[in-house]
Amino acid sequence: MTTSFATPTSTERLKAARDAGLSEDLLIKAFRLMHTSRRLDDREIMLKRQQRIFFQISGAGHEAIQVAAGLATRPGSDWFYPYYRDRALCLTLGMTPLDMLLQAVGAAEDPSSGGRQMPSHWASAAKHIVSSSSATGTQYVQAVGCAAACRVLDPAGDNLVLASSGEGATSEGEFWESINQACLGRLPVLFLIEDNGYAISVPAEFQTPGGSISKLMAGFPDLLTIEVEDGTDLISSYRAMRAAAAWCREGHGPALVHAHCVRPYSHSLSEDERSYKTKHEREEEALRDPLVTFPRFLIEEGVISTAGLEEIVREIDHEILQDTHRALKASPPEPDSALVHLYSESVDPTSSVFEIAAQPSGEPKTMVDLINATLREEMRRDDRVIVFGEDVADCSREGNLCEVKGKGGVFGVTAGLQSEFGSNRCYNSPIAEASIVGRAIGMATLGLKPVAEIQFFDYIWPAMMQIRDELASLRWRSNGQFAAPLVLRVPIGGYLAGGAIYHSQCGEVTFTHLPGIRVVFPSTAEDACGLLRTAIRCDDPVLFLEHKKLYREMYNRSAHPGAEFTIPFGKAKVVRSGESLTIITYGALVHKSVLAAQEVERRGGGGVEVIDLRTLSPYDWEAIATSVRKTSRVIVAHEDTLSFGYGAEIAARIADELFTFLDAPVKRVAAMDTWVGYHPQLEAKILPQTEDLVKTIEQLLAF
Repeated sequence: MTTSFATPTSTERLKAARDAGLSEDLLIKAFRLMHTSRRLDDREIMLKRQQRIFFQISGAGHEAIQVAAGLATRPGSDWFYPYYRDRALCLTLGMTPLDMLLQAVGAAEDPSSGGRQMPSHWASAAKHIVSSSSATGTQYVQAVGCAAACRVLDPAGDNLVLASSGEGATSEGEFWESINQACLGRLPVLFLIEDNGYAISVPAEFQTPGGSISKLMAGFPDLLTIEVEDGTDLISSYRAMRAAAAWCREGHGPALVHAHCVRPYSHSLSEDERSYKTKHEREEEALRDPLVTFPRFLIEEGVISTAGLEEIVREIDHEILQDTHRALKASPPEPDSALVHLYSESVDPTSSVFEIAAQPSGEPKTMVDLINATLREEMRRDDRVIVFGEDVADCSREGNLCEVKGKGGVFGVTAGLQSEFGSNRCYNSPIAEASIVGRAIGMATLGLKPVAEIQFFDYIWPAMMQIRDELASLRWRSNGQFAAPLVLRVPIGGYLAGGAIYHSQCGEVTFTHLPGIRVVFPSTAEDACGLLRTAIRCDDPVLFLEHKKLYREMYNRSAHPGAEFTIPFGKAKVVRSGESLTIITYGALVHKSVLAAQEVERRGGGGVEVIDLRTLSPYDWEAIATSVRKTSRVIVAHEDTLSFGYGAEIAARIADELFTFLDAPVKRVAAMDTWVGYHPQLEAKILPQTEDLVKTIEQLLAF
């Protein structure tokens, strides 16, 4: 459904305002908010030129549509995913000029981030303004997850989720993925596109086919699309936002408001729009400036006198001046606070609380069996646990379950979960990895515990922006206001023959490099059970890597260790004791290391100790150090490529902190620096094998 809101004629504007529910007091309030927003922009520009703040980006020209959006929604009830121009929106939602100036100076008191984010990156837990990042468009898929969580937590409620951006961000893949998912679920997401005609210096017609994002939206089912011809007009903007909000609240599905506004200032104070905008363009935009047209309307219609308007302006200027003085005197963040809120302070997954002994029962089960059992037990224990991803359900068409076996994931790991818990707690998602992770972030932000699956590690990369720039930093960048404790289950690794480039790669080191995320990589069925339970019950985001080759191996099977069995993160396991050499490893290389150690001893070599790290971030340095001090010789083995791999960090730290205990160089055994090949003979050459470990062990023992 598509509609348009034109600007009322001059003789009809006041009547249109009253008909829309905008009383004269509300119109004056709107002016106060719009003018405050513009004055804050101007104040920050002055402070930046005085080198008293470090960055500035304005919302100038967007004030009318933003105030309209704020007036049509409910702060503290609805949820908001704003972008960096949304100063007037956030003021309307209840943030103060002081809040914004404290962020501009980077003060410790900055309520959005504690001085950790650039200005105009808004956050307020109390007002449901979710911490924004600098990445454009990434907030949309999180907003979809937030809306899905609203529906789960309050099925009868009518809250909506507002997500906004400029028109340039609609070129991002996450925007299209979010529209797709919101329409599929008929979710109450209100997409606000504030179109000022330029994405930095790129005009809209070079961003969007036909130059209009709303025209491209016409074919999406259940999406109400509203084009506001003049988003600098408060009245038509408010009518559009109110209609869109009603559509969402009434359960019809998502809505998109496309508001044409202006950008009378440059993109930011770091660039000059005169280098790409003509003088005529800038003059035309100045004529449409809402801070020129709206106060003129108020005076001409007799809503307020010129003197009354000037008095409001003086009050605003005085308030901002006073708040500026306070902000400039505010203390900066303490340098020692750099690590605060990086991980949860309430739940420590490395603590002894998670050291719950196994109580084995029943016949030995595979890793697939015990992961499945753990998911079932945790879903029974906590109804906030929701499993989703590509193909994870038994059958999307529930009516067919009486005729078909059901799938439950490409490896069968989630088989039967949908049948037991229903399609609201285990369901399939579109093939869109960024949306899977972004949706999980939005759900976790509201308190659900999503366990999302990326079907193959090799396809995790479309979600990298969501993982690195959003998930990993959310708690830290919001100074502890928001967090997304979730689990990403990801099958990984080779040795299956035929997987080749896109089904056999490793690359876990990329994620151990990210502060704020836990990375887990079990090698046995029992460890997978205990570590997955810890991952679900902890309060941090966890990347849970499951080696495909180990899913159904016979040697790593285990009896069920009990429904409360957990293993602390950062606690390695000594798989095999020895006195002559240490192998530090994880995943599929654990078993190969044990076989290599046995072969070396069979040949008359010394005893080899094998340590399974089990978790890669954090890792158990004490176990490593204790073993190296004992054996004085060490190999770090992993399946990923040798150069720049995970083993390099361990080897470097051993050389740095344990050098005096070493009797030989630290060696690494890993894959060749190339892609995994399709033919088994080629794969065997590329990936590390038992004989590679044997050869390296013997070299070190002979050193």
